[in-house]
Amino acid sequence: MSGRQRTLFQTWGPSLVRGAGAQPRSPAVAEALPEEDDEVMLVAAYEAERQLDPGDGDFCAAAGALWIYPINCPVRDYQLDISRTALFCNTLVCLPTGLGKTFIAAVVMYNFYRWFPSGKVVFMAPTKPLVTQQMEACFHVMGIPQSHMAEMTGSTQAVNRKEIWSSRRVLFLTPQVMVNDLTRGAVPAAQVKCLVVDEAHKALGNYAYCQVVRELVKYTKHFRILALSATPGSDIKAVQQVVTNLLIGKIELRSEDSPDILPYSHERRVEKLVVPLGEELGAIQKTYVQCISVCTRTFRPCTRTVETLLILETFASSLIQRNVLMKRDIPNLTKYQIILARDQFRKNPSPNIVGIQQGIIEREFAICISLYHGYELLQQMGMRSLYFFLSGIMDGTKGMTRAKNELSRNEDFMNLYTHLQSVFSHRREPAAAGGASAFQKGNKEKKFVYSHPKLKKLEEVILEHFKSWNAKNTTEKKYHESRVMIFSSFRDSVEEIAEMLSQHQPVVRVMTFVGHASGKNTKGFTQKEQLQYEWGKMQTCKSAIFPEVIFELFVFEVVRQFRGGGYNTLVSTCVGEEGLDIGEVDLIICFDAQKSPIRLIQRMGRTGRRRQGRIVVILAEGREERTYNQSQSNKKNIYKAISGNRQVLHLYQGSPRMVPDKINPELHKMFITHGIYEPEKARRLQRKSSSSRGGIKASNKDGLLTEEEFNLWNRLYRLGDSDKVKGVALPRSHFLSLQKDRAMKAQEPTTGIHQLSLSEWSLWQDHPFPTHRVDHSDRCHHFISIMQMIEGMRHEEKMNAAMN
Repeated sequence: MSGRQRTLFQTWGPSLVRGAGAQPRSPAVAEALPEEDDEVMLVAAYEAERQLDPGDGDFCAAAGALWIYPINCPVRDYQLDISRTALFCNTLVCLPTGLGKTFIAAVVMYNFYRWFPSGKVVFMAPTKPLVTQQMEACFHVMGIPQSHMAEMTGSTQAVNRKEIWSSRRVLFLTPQVMVNDLTRGAVPAAQVKCLVVDEAHKALGNYAYCQVVRELVKYTKHFRILALSATPGSDIKAVQQVVTNLLIGKIELRSEDSPDILPYSHERRVEKLVVPLGEELGAIQKTYVQCISVCTRTFRPCTRTVETLLILETFASSLIQRNVLMKRDIPNLTKYQIILARDQFRKNPSPNIVGIQQGIIEREFAICISLYHGYELLQQMGMRSLYFFLSGIMDGTKGMTRAKNELSRNEDFMNLYTHLQSVFSHRREPAAAGGASAFQKGNKEKKFVYSHPKLKKLEEVILEHFKSWNAKNTTEKKYHESRVMIFSSFRDSVEEIAEMLSQHQPVVRVMTFVGHASGKNTKGFTQKEQLQYEWGKMQTCKSAIFPEVIFELFVFEVVRQFRGGGYNTLVSTCVGEEGLDIGEVDLIICFDAQKSPIRLIQRMGRTGRRRQGRIVVILAEGREERTYNQSQSNKKNIYKAISGNRQVLHLYQGSPRMVPDKINPELHKMFITHGIYEPEKARRLQRKSSSSRGGIKASNKDGLLTEEEFNLWNRLYRLGDSDKVKGVALPRSHFLSLQKDRAMKAQEPTTGIHQLSLSEWSLWQDHPFPTHRVDHSDRCHHFISIMQMIEGMRHEEKMNAAMN
């Protein structure tokens, strides 16, 4: 016998298969083969094992004879070609925003849904709003039954997710949820046949996308990967990381100039406006740079311009003298270079630097990194953003006690800080009290201070846009028909821009769009919005996920009001860059430049979808202009390298075909019909309400009150003509960070209508009552804490009113 045992079908299979297709044996031959039943059993075993072969999986040969392409929308050749490629190879699809990446994904997902009747199809998107948006978009393209689809995010309980994995076939979720469920064993990993990765350029390092692929490969390699992105990466190394991490075997890349997409794309004019810093900002910049460096010098120059450089040189020159910071050109140093120098120092510290000296150097590195961050804010955003950053250090909210102590001893720094404080301190208070839109609450008597020349240029561009739009259009709602979107990377800058533009109402109707608060000193919500969040937490008892839930509702409201025309100008941080269907935007203004071309490409994708669009990039002269030019050069090099004949990327060679070798699906174009899409949340509420109704024992067979019960209600509880209260009404909820809701005055109570109130029965709700046998629930205790907080706020308001 050989050293390795063989299976039955390996030993007998080929002959049995040939025998299975032969003519029936004669009775004489059958008598000569008394073990015919054993052969039949072996043939059955062989066929069963052959069907379990991973080369075929649970592929349906009947459905696999065709692959379906929808003709609901006009057929675009590039979408058809890319869809065909993605069916048979792991593919990275790079298309400019608005040209149908989701359409291609829906086509591929639908065909794998057909081909593998027991398989799972997974669509991953990085944010919850994107997950919801993509699920609806895929339904409208291919009409996959909603009963087979499900949306899962961090707000979906783990127990429910396990049941969803077993009962649904097409899953839309965030990658973090996928990682968690794979780790817990809740995912039937071997059944995953198609994995779609949205915003695939994020698949770097140990991002959740990478973890998902690594975990899936442990169970099976027999699944298709389709990666989607508007840009492959920030540079060639980043693109190679994405290709490697997502097992990409082919790249389908199209740029705005590609011949096959030109007929379907609208012109996007990109304008670069370079703004000089000006004398005042230039003087502040020089003073700031000098203040970083002066403490280690033996002299102190007298002019104000020289004072600024002394601040940076105070700390940077110390690191240079210790040979832990090699670059000596202090004004042109960057925060990133200092971080790299610190990392290098930690990996290979000098043998001469030991003990307390290491702590001193670490402290100086930390201070330099913070100061250079302020330096970049000053150059890109202006003096106001610098002041808000420095005030966070000096008032202790950033927790940088050592930096505060060191800077407080620097006379040049304190002179500069005092100067900025005298100009911008009155602007800090409303931002802290009212969230992202508090600029419209007060300080109208204060004249707006342009802290950077770019702000004046931005104002000029906006007003000129609406003026020209007004001249071209004669309808009553001419200002509402055009949309403008402004991007800035920092929250303080968003507030400053919105405050400036709010001076030009009603021509410019501005609102802000920023992420929810993630740190102890960020102001994401107002106090009353926080109460809404707490009330939601009491209602559902999922305490870990509610800031995201409220933020998701806020995103929906912002998008709805912007698309509906309530506002015509949206000032946003990076939260508005990726994926969200903001609607058609005529003008995009980028108030800052990023080293990575990804950010600019994402921003540009907000315009030019249905008509011509215009993109204006406003840059400060000097470093920011150089950063932008380098970013554009990187973008061109990436597209040239990938599109060229020279192989610069190492593509994955093990991409599975997924379709058995003898089957070659043919294209079949057909019109896809779909029903009315019902949002996931509405369906959950409907199921919940129906199940809760089913659990209540009705008093009558038809669910109505019996005659005796009706008479009792009519006598004791029914509102009569003599009652003052004719009905009840719920209080209207709203977001205070939206101008329209905040400005709305309280409605006068209608006669006879009693508005329900949380505080009406507060005497019985702000403390727990004695219990017997059954204690208060966690939900009850949470409600009590909310009521106590409301009472505290009311008491504080009364005290303030009495003092005033």
